[in-house]
Amino acid sequence: MLEFLLCSSITILPDFLFRRFVQGKRVGREINLFTVWYELRWGITLCVMLTVCLITAVFYFHPSTKSANSIFRTMTILPESNGRVAETFVEINQQVERGQPLFRLDDLEQRAAVETATRRIAEIDAQARVAASQLKEAEGRIEQAQGVLRQAQDEYETRNALFQKGNTTVSGREVERALVQVETQQGAVDAAVAARDTIQAEIDFHLPSRKARAEAELHQAQVQLDKTLVVAGTDGYVQQFSLRPGDVVNPMLRPAGILVPMRNVTGLAAGFGQIESQVIKPGMIGEIACASRPWEIIPVVVTQVQDVIASGQVRPTDQLFDISQMPTTGTITVILEPLVEGGLDGLPQGASCIANTYTSNHDLLDDPEIGTGRKVVLHAIDAVGLVHAAILRIQAILMPIQTLVLGGH
Repeated sequence: MLEFLLCSSITILPDFLFRRFVQGKRVGREINLFTVWYELRWGITLCVMLTVCLITAVFYFHPSTKSANSIFRTMTILPESNGRVAETFVEINQQVERGQPLFRLDDLEQRAAVETATRRIAEIDAQARVAASQLKEAEGRIEQAQGVLRQAQDEYETRNALFQKGNTTVSGREVERALVQVETQQGAVDAAVAARDTIQAEIDFHLPSRKARAEAELHQAQVQLDKTLVVAGTDGYVQQFSLRPGDVVNPMLRPAGILVPMRNVTGLAAGFGQIESQVIKPGMIGEIACASRPWEIIPVVVTQVQDVIASGQVRPTDQLFDISQMPTTGTITVILEPLVEGGLDGLPQGASCIANTYTSNHDLLDDPEIGTGRKVVLHAIDAVGLVHAAILRIQAILMPIQTLVLGGH
């Protein structure tokens, strides 16, 4: 309507004034309800043609969309394993901080595993103390065996010396018996040393490895115990949380609730038509009007244009995909950020807005080599952006009225 009124002011109105005051035709006589088309045919035809061209230029070079949202991601509140709820710590719509407990599962089995692993470590420590005592005992036995061995060696050397001198009081049989006693005591010393080395190996290798394994089992049991306490992964608000003690939660089938991260809106995602893909570029200036902030126009800038269209994506399946089953339409995702820092402060996450972007040919117009005709066209393209800006402001003004009065809300 705004475009038609604008175009009629330079087509139908001059035609009417010419026929009324130049040709002298009178309203109600020559110009009446039945002769309007014939009398104003040139103005009406030019008005319709100019209106169509103006609307095309406005919507092509200055794209608009009603699909602009402050998209946000939620976090599902889930335990890492199945379990029955033993205790809850928060309520619906409660603000939580990162690491704050949300609920706890029944942990009798996990606590038993922790206690078992703890006692196993204590048992190994006790065995280590016993092994230390056994090591001292083994060292004492070595000293005892070495003393007996020295005594046997002295006895053998004495008897052997007397026998070599031909002393008749010592027989060869006694010398052999003394030598056997030395060898026997040497074996006893070797056995005592081996027993000592076995105990030392038990202390140095076996017991530490068993203790390390028991500590790893304790750590694993503690991890499983910690998993029974579900905490908030980030600052936010708890939504759809209706757990009560006794409920069973399943990470695959039955989540506990939703955690909405707490953050300020710093940008919006908007979907524009594919025909405008050659016009929308990063750096374009735009404006948005949101229902959550009525009667306010927020300047924004295009920071990113997604180079893929979601409607064309294909997921591998066990069936060959038919191209005719793909959606026929799709939009170009554009990221809009406020032109002024903090311009979107106070805008709720998930808010819906109307977005306009405006083509600017300022840099091209500064080119001295540009032709006059092209300069006029570029000036006209930039100028008709005012029409879209006016439409956006009219929509912002009427938005509360349409929602609250005409919408019946």
